[in-house]
Amino acid sequence: MSITTREIDSQPDIWRAALELAPRATELLARPGERVLVIGCGTSAFIAESFAALREAADLGETDAAYASEPRRWREYDAVIAISRSGTTTEVIDALRAVPAGVRTIAVTGVADSPVAEIVDDVLLLDFADEESVVQTRFPTTFVLLARAAFGEDVSDLPDAAAAALAEPLGVEAASVGHFVYLGSGWTYGLAQEAALKIREAAQAWSESYPLLDYRHGPLAVAGDESLVWMIGRGDAGLADDIRATGATVRTSSHDPLIELALTQRMAVAVAESRGLNPDTPRHLTRSIVLG
Repeated sequence: MSITTREIDSQPDIWRAALELAPRATELLARPGERVLVIGCGTSAFIAESFAALREAADLGETDAAYASEPRRWREYDAVIAISRSGTTTEVIDALRAVPAGVRTIAVTGVADSPVAEIVDDVLLLDFADEESVVQTRFPTTFVLLARAAFGEDVSDLPDAAAAALAEPLGVEAASVGHFVYLGSGWTYGLAQEAALKIREAAQAWSESYPLLDYRHGPLAVAGDESLVWMIGRGDAGLADDIRATGATVRTSSHDPLIELALTQRMAVAVAESRGLNPDTPRHLTRSIVLG
């Protein structure tokens, strides 16, 4: 069993542990009326998009998401939240150092004594969700679960539901698919982007991600017999029919979107293994990008 597989399968227990931190997460992430910027790189940037959509939907205040690696004109924010599993990503550190004095800074990280943790005002420490694998799985899902709890959503049943779903067969023959597409809407679009990244990283597979209803606007042209189009969260019956007409396989959600993301992670591992690849150590990648 790969490290990545063990880490994916550990998510129900990790999520249960995370829910004990809900009061701390509420204190740091859910201050009503604050204008917030949330930043990250790679997986963390996609999760930042989901977080921003969830926070605004909870009517807690304007929330923007941005890539830490893409400097932008500063706007007036009350707080900046930086997501960094390792706490060592150079672009995240540089972005935090550029935050004006007086703006509250918060790190969401898996490493307590990391450079990112040391330069912020507050830390939401998820060290119990940290991972050995280069490929992130349980750290981002744990943060999103905790954010949803902090924003007032009852997610207490998700650990047990995830355990049941992860025990089921995937229902897709991994070796038969050559093209993977993930679609999301609202906060799940960030999850769709993350799902597509996972299978690129772990399995060197051709993958794409789009907002659900935008898929008709061009990308549908490359769907075909070897395509799997996975709708994470909200579905659309008319779009599903249009996709099936291309010969592609359509998969719609039967679980909570976070559980669907965990299942896409399992798919990425299955595809990697069918191709003789090690999902723990993707080529050209390291656990953290540290620039000289």
